[in-house]
Amino acid sequence: MDSVEAEQPEAIPSSPPSYKTELIHVFWHEGMLKHDTGKGVFDTGMDPGFLDVLENHPENSDRIRNMVSILKRGPISPFISWHVGRPAQISELLTFHTQEYINELVEADREGGKMICAGTFLNPGSWDCALLAAGTTLSAMKHIIDGCGKISYALVRPPGHHAQPNQEGFYHSDEVLTISLHMNHGSWGPSHPQSGTVDELGEGKGFGYNLNIPLPNGTGDRGYDYAMRQLVVPAVEKFKPDMLVLVIGEDSSAFDPNGRQCLTMDGYRVIGQTVRGLADKHSHGCLLIVQEGGYHVTYSAYCLHAILEGVLKIPVPLLSDPIAYYPEDEAFSVKVIESIKDYQINTVPFL
Repeated sequence: MDSVEAEQPEAIPSSPPSYKTELIHVFWHEGMLKHDTGKGVFDTGMDPGFLDVLENHPENSDRIRNMVSILKRGPISPFISWHVGRPAQISELLTFHTQEYINELVEADREGGKMICAGTFLNPGSWDCALLAAGTTLSAMKHIIDGCGKISYALVRPPGHHAQPNQEGFYHSDEVLTISLHMNHGSWGPSHPQSGTVDELGEGKGFGYNLNIPLPNGTGDRGYDYAMRQLVVPAVEKFKPDMLVLVIGEDSSAFDPNGRQCLTMDGYRVIGQTVRGLADKHSHGCLLIVQEGGYHVTYSAYCLHAILEGVLKIPVPLLSDPIAYYPEDEAFSVKVIESIKDYQINTVPFL
C-alpha cells in the first residue's frame, strides 16, 4: 500500500491539571482519511439529477478529522498519548474472516471498487484504509496486553460494523459476552442481516452471551443510563470479564443525521464513567475503546470528548455542551428496558 507520513504526536503540556488520572493511548493513522465514500442523497451515492447540492456520505473523513483535532487541541489533550497505527496482515484477518471474503474485497479494490450493500461503498483506496483500521485496533489491544498502558483508544475508519463474514464471530462462543445498546432499527440488509432483537441471544455454547438491548427511538441520557444500570452492569458483574472493550458510536446523539436517539454529552460522559468503573473492578482498569459510527461532523467530536472525560473519571467536565440540553421523557424507555430485563432473566441461563 502507499506509504503515508503519519502525523507526529503533539507534546503533552508540562503542567497537567492537579488531579491524577490515567493517560488514554490513542492509536491513529492519517491514511484512514483516504477512504472516499463519495456524495449523493444521504448515504445512497445517488445523484437524482434535480439537486444542486449533493451532500457528503455521512461516513466521511471530516467527522474523523474533528475527532482527531479535538483530542489534539481540546482541553482533554494533556491526557492523550499518540501512537501510529499500522495495517493488518492477511494472516491476522484470517483468524476471523474467511479467505473467500478477503478475496472478494481485494478483487473489488483491484477493479475500482463496488457497493457492498446499500450505503456501504468500497472505492479505490478503501481496502488499504480497512487494513489500517483493523491493524490499528489490533495494535491498541496489544498495547494493553503487553502492559504498556491500561486504556487504549483505536480511532479508526471505516467502521467495522458492516463487515461480513463473520461479524457474528462470537455468536457461538461463551468466552465473550457481547452487549449492544442500539435503536430498534431492524436488519440493514446483506451486510448486517441480524435485526438486533432481544431473542438473538447466540447459538450453541454461545446461547445467552449475545445480549441485544433495542431501545425505542428518542431514548436519551436518562434512558441509556437506566439501561446501563439495569441490564449492562448486572450482566457484566455476573460474567466477570478479564478484559472490557467499549465500541462507541456517537450516532445515538440527539443531533446525529443517521440515528434516532437523544443522547447528549452528559449521557455519553456517564456511559464512560460506568464502563470505567466496570474495568476498574474486573480488568485492573484495562479498557480498549474502538471508534465506530457518529456522523454529525461537529457534535460527534464533542460527544467523543465527553466519553473520554468519563473514562478518565475527570470530576468536572472540561468541555461544555455547545448545543446544550435536549428534553427527554424516559417513561416509555423505562418500560421497554424493564420488559427486556424480565425476558433476559427468564431466558438467559447465566443471568
